[in-house]
Amino acid sequence: MAAHIDLGNRGEDIAYEHLLEEGYTVLQRNWRYKKAEIDLVAMDEDTLVFVEVKTRSYAYLGEPEDSVNQRKQDLLVSAAAAYMHLHEHEWAYRFDIISLIKESDQRFHIKHMIDAFEPRLFEE
Repeated sequence: MAAHIDLGNRGEDIAYEHLLEEGYTVLQRNWRYKKAEIDLVAMDEDTLVFVEVKTRSYAYLGEPEDSVNQRKQDLLVSAAAAYMHLHEHEWAYRFDIISLIKESDQRFHIKHMIDAFEPRLFEE
């Protein structure tokens, strides 16, 4: 497996453990809808949380979360809407980003951005 895929998988594992340590209940990992994938779907008390995980081995080209551009956000929002429809979820939700930078083989700097972005409203 390619090194960047290994790094991404490791980051998702760390993010998963982080959420558990913070008291979240993780409902899904790598949930797919059309062209989008939601890395982690979790509950934070009564709020449904869609989590995008970004892992990098360095930050000198920018922070990992900087890659969650508007196009990626729109894909996540679309997938989240499908997830909520499928599961008949009609209450609070939000979008978080967990950003990880590898510091050593066993250490990662983790940054959890709660409510990292709001869904865009589209004109009809």
